[in-house]
Amino acid sequence: MDVTAILESHVDDQTKGIPGGVAPFPLGEIGRQGWNVLREDLPLPVAVIRESALKHNARWMQQFVEKTGSVICPHGKTSMSPQLFELQLDHGAWGITAATVSQLHVYRRYGIARVLLANQLVGNQNVRYVLDELERDPGFDFYCLVDSIRGVEILASAARERALGRPLQVLLEIGFPGGRTGVRDLSQALDVARAVSAAQPVLSLRGIEGFEGMLMVTAERGSQVTVVGEFLDRIVEVAQACDREELFGGEPVIMTAGGSAFFDLVAERFNNAGLSRSTLVVLRSGCYLTHDSSLYTDLHQALRERSGEARAIGEGLVHALEVWSYVQSRPEPGCAMLTMGKRDCSFDFKLPTPIQWFRPGSHQGPEPLGDEYSMKSLNDQHGYLGVPIDTPLEVGDMVACGISHPCMTFDRWQLLLVVNDEYDVTSAVRTFF
Repeated sequence: MDVTAILESHVDDQTKGIPGGVAPFPLGEIGRQGWNVLREDLPLPVAVIRESALKHNARWMQQFVEKTGSVICPHGKTSMSPQLFELQLDHGAWGITAATVSQLHVYRRYGIARVLLANQLVGNQNVRYVLDELERDPGFDFYCLVDSIRGVEILASAARERALGRPLQVLLEIGFPGGRTGVRDLSQALDVARAVSAAQPVLSLRGIEGFEGMLMVTAERGSQVTVVGEFLDRIVEVAQACDREELFGGEPVIMTAGGSAFFDLVAERFNNAGLSRSTLVVLRSGCYLTHDSSLYTDLHQALRERSGEARAIGEGLVHALEVWSYVQSRPEPGCAMLTMGKRDCSFDFKLPTPIQWFRPGSHQGPEPLGDEYSMKSLNDQHGYLGVPIDTPLEVGDMVACGISHPCMTFDRWQLLLVVNDEYDVTSAVRTFF
């Protein structure tokens, strides 16, 4: 990868989080500005990534996949930041997962050599772009999904016309009733797999794919692990059936799933698939790198209780992403209004979690906020923070909120500031949503 162009790109006060009146300067020099969040050098709200937590999480996942005999191909849609992709690849990531071809455009611009498109490849422009990249770069290792005979026909026709001299590599996607994409049963799966095999050498069936994360939403609380396990077993069943019919086009056979909640189950089930060919288990968690302070915190604790490998690593994943804002009004008892809202943080699963506060000119460092503080609701630019009647919070105080589901916070910021444990700004990462 080469992120030089990002570091050389200029930053000015048209970017949210950058002080007003600042003359444009290269992003790579942001750590030389001498800014500190707690010293009020920056306009709030501002999104920050704690560097120590970020590096801890990257090392944690590297150790987890090593212990479980799997690899990680993290979903890039979480951050859409090539600088963070580079960190993940430096910590052993097998490749980077994409959800759309537009995301793939960004990946290729910065030199990512292996991409798993965890989606169907359809549409003339999208197919053409992928084939162009495969033709332009012999080292580009690309995979996409299929779940219908018609989809296979579209790809085979385009690949045959282009005559690349190497196959377009596809993975058979397994879904579940009421879910989104993916074949629904074994019979349908084998029909599609046979169609791919019949399209050799322009197509190659390289493995089986599924996404168990949607079951976290649809399954009844308390039954999620059982339901996810059953789904993963169905993926294994399809892989074994394809293996028996010798439908796979190469080795190793890729078996991939693993969002950010149940990747331990994926590693366990897929590593015991018992195929006749060598198998590569590819996890795709994207949220692990920054983690969060709510949804995935709870899910990760459950994962660590299930997984001896996870517990053996030591401290689990920790939150790295925070949004800082000011108390701007105390309009009535029990309420403090913050200068952050839906335009600044995720709120799709749970509202932000107030975690600490700081009074400029008074405190030596941030102080924790207890469970009696909670976010009640958000407007576009306002946060309704519920507080105890006797709270010390007053107008001008700074409040840090942890978030739930990092994807929907990243896409609200063109630039996120990386800070050390004293909240000095050491660097920054761009996003490309």
